[in-house]
Amino acid sequence: MANERYSSVWDALVESPEEAENLRVRSTLIRAVTDVVNSWGVTQKEAAERLHVTQPRLSDLLKGKIDKFSLDALVNLLAKADLQIEIKVKRHVTA
Repeated sequence: MANERYSSVWDALVESPEEAENLRVRSTLIRAVTDVVNSWGVTQKEAAERLHVTQPRLSDLLKGKIDKFSLDALVNLLAKADLQIEIKVKRHVTA
């Protein structure tokens, strides 16, 4: 078994660069929502109500269950959390 090097953990987990990028973006959005929810200092039930989701759905988010959230769902959660996304697109630099 050869040692392989990857530029990110996402590259190591999936077959294509497109899938890796999708996971990277989703993980960034999950962290942003998680950070703001944690800053509220409220119960998961109260936070779920603010985000208009069920408490089990919020629990999945807070546990980082990335496979349960599409980019669309995360963008909607960010908006409900009163967060705004700024997008910067750049060329991928290969090492």
